[in-house]
Amino acid sequence: MNSHLRLFAPIAAAAALAGCAGEGDLVVSDGVGITAVRTACPAVGVPDYTGNITTFRSPTSRTANDIDVTAAITNVRSTCDESGDRIYTNVSFDVLASRTDARGARTVQLPYFSTVLRGGSAVVTKRVGTVTLQFADGEGRAQVSGQAGAFVNRADATLPDDIRQRITRRRKAGDVDAALDPLADPQVRTALQRATFELLVGFQLNEGQLAYNATR
Repeated sequence: MNSHLRLFAPIAAAAALAGCAGEGDLVVSDGVGITAVRTACPAVGVPDYTGNITTFRSPTSRTANDIDVTAAITNVRSTCDESGDRIYTNVSFDVLASRTDARGARTVQLPYFSTVLRGGSAVVTKRVGTVTLQFADGEGRAQVSGQAGAFVNRADATLPDDIRQRITRRRKAGDVDAALDPLADPQVRTALQRATFELLVGFQLNEGQLAYNATR
């Protein structure tokens, strides 16, 4: 799984959230100047090179003149129910497609995956589904919606109390560790990573399609 993601985390207006964080809220900086209240809900995103798919008339061709259908995943949004011991996240998205030959009505099926990652690399679950596009006669474009869902155990997505205390403990000037970033502690970083989940969606590509996306 590619580590570079276009993430659509359930964190809106990050700066505003940081300013509104209440007592006991865990505020974590991602290291690039953005601060957000941490939630047990998984971030949602599309891994690089999997948000588009291109099919060709000939399986051995990769020339622009031989392109058959192109499609892109867009408008990714999510809802999350974290009220119980099992956190459920639903992701919905649109697939916009075009074909080079608009003659005749046509049905095109494209496979997509949804996977839950833990700590940025460990695959917890993966499922493969299909979206079906209907091109009308004379129409070169079609659109369809898809969705995916996944459960995450609340206990797995919750930081241990001792780690949370290390991050949120108030430090006073003169304390030995007053100037130390708690996130620089390897134990804290490891615990934070283990408690971080992502729900990712993308087209289920073969090696040739993935290589084409990476090099075009």
